[in-house]
Amino acid sequence: MAQAMRPMTTGSLFATDGKPHPLQDALLAVTLVLGTLAFVTSMFHSLHLLSSWAGLVGILTGAYGQFISVTTRERFGLILGLGLSGVGFYLGLAHGGLFGGVF
Repeated sequence: MAQAMRPMTTGSLFATDGKPHPLQDALLAVTLVLGTLAFVTSMFHSLHLLSSWAGLVGILTGAYGQFISVTTRERFGLILGLGLSGVGFYLGLAHGGLFGGVF
């Protein structure tokens, strides 16, 4: 019965190794919030500045989060946030860009 000797690793939502990862969890939360903001605001043509900037910052925080991530759960959430940020960023660029036609 080898399965009786396995340690319980499902204690936390983000840290599957049982150790705290506050920086990685913060980057995950920021990436998900910015990605959701960029995706939702990209559906409105007049909010292209907000969606493009939120998407760009979400892509950068998600990329750094992927670079320093430790667990698979962190990477999964970061990929979701990166996808939402990328869609919001590119739709924001298509609707007017980062500077709104100033440059």
